Amino acid sequence: MTIPAPDHKRYFIEKLGLSERLMERCLGEALSAGGEYADLYFESVTSTSLGIDESLVKSASQGISVGCGIRVVSGERTGYAYTDDLSSERLLRAARTAALIASGPAKELMSGFRQTDTPSLYPVAGATSDAEIAAKLALIQRADKAARAYDSRITQVRAGFNDELRRILVAASDGTFASDTQPLARLNVFVIAKDGVNTARGTSGGGGRVTMDFFESAGGPGGTDKSPEHHAREAARTAILQLGAVDAPAGEMPVVLGPGWPGVLLHEAVGHGLEADFNRKKTSAFAGLIGQQVASPKVTVVDNGLMPGRRGSINMDDEGNPTQETTLIENGILKGFLSDKLNGRLMGTPSTGSGRRESYHHIPMPRMTNTYMLNGEDMPEDIIKSVKRGLYAVNFGGGQVDITNGKFVFSASEAYLIEDGKVTRPVKGATLIGNGPEALKYVSMVGNDLALDEGIGTCGKAGQSVPVGVGMPTVKLDRMTVGGTGQ
Repeated sequence: MTIPAPDHKRYFIEKLGLSERLMERCLGEALSAGGEYADLYFESVTSTSLGIDESLVKSASQGISVGCGIRVVSGERTGYAYTDDLSSERLLRAARTAALIASGPAKELMSGFRQTDTPSLYPVAGATSDAEIAAKLALIQRADKAARAYDSRITQVRAGFNDELRRILVAASDGTFASDTQPLARLNVFVIAKDGVNTARGTSGGGGRVTMDFFESAGGPGGTDKSPEHHAREAARTAILQLGAVDAPAGEMPVVLGPGWPGVLLHEAVGHGLEADFNRKKTSAFAGLIGQQVASPKVTVVDNGLMPGRRGSINMDDEGNPTQETTLIENGILKGFLSDKLNGRLMGTPSTGSGRRESYHHIPMPRMTNTYMLNGEDMPEDIIKSVKRGLYAVNFGGGQVDITNGKFVFSASEAYLIEDGKVTRPVKGATLIGNGPEALKYVSMVGNDLALDEGIGTCGKAGQSVPVGVGMPTVKLDRMTVGGTGQ
């Protein structure tokens, strides 16, 4: 259950000296050359980044960024200008620059703002940005110590902590007037293990829109350990595991995806193809397929920005629209796309609260929040038992996807052989090769153990990065091509 959001606008009005009158003037200038829509995106970000390598502090930085981006839309064209100087003179100049995309008499007149109500999905008071540098440094020092204590074969450890407090305010010519304060924190651990000539790597991390207490939650029920020691042991465990791994088999075979982070495959192979801009331009493999069967009837995929404290959650998007839960695929049927204001208007559909941007330097575009597959009815152990010979992929590293045809290649950072219905030897060098829409048609079993990732996801698109979440239950695909060097 959400509670009414606090008034985040006060920061911009009281601290930065902005006024509604100035915003109305800027929007008037932005529309003066004939634009159909204009918006102002004010942003203030304070951030901290700490890193240790070989038990020594190698990096420590704090920063503050303040600015405004001004957008004018005319048909399919967008004019954009930004400034880090929030004086009235510079804001009005930026508005006139953005207006150059349009020509002709003004099509829209400002008629005042209306307050946009948004939920309150994450803490502001007590967010990690309030904590002292020493407390944040202590977290990664604990991670360094725990990773080294795990096994004598751990030869190198790096750990980092990053957080930010992002304040945003959106004022638009359609009357939108909305603001939010968004905390974000992430802890990462990276290790290298050596055993003779063999070398292996392991990583782990977690976070979200959380307070410092989040990183102290150790040993709770349901695997709720978020402590630095937990991530250190996980990174060390996966590295040591790889030292004894056999070469991954190659060829077509059944593949079982573990719960949680393997949802990154879903995010990349399917999620990007369901963003409205790609479908409006008909460059997505899903273009024109609304209402059609695009996956197994066992597959339901949602994008949900309403999950409290999650890394991908937002009270409102970067166009001032409240976030929401959007069903993308339901029982295998394509139901809809993720849309922002521009693409929604051009496609005749409402915005799904999915307009996101990296910073005030960038225009918004349709992006995912927390994207995951819903639970099925199968027991995870029964899914494993159903496989005579195949691959069990628990964790993934990097991957590449072509959204025009859905083809993907993903490397598994932790995977095992399945032999006679049992998980046996760990493998190394496994890659999953396939086509997103095709792969989902081979889903034959879906577990009842839905899990979300630990809070580490960052999604890139058109040169912009935004925090996201992924997830899925244990899933069996009857056929998938596995790249490897073994037999």
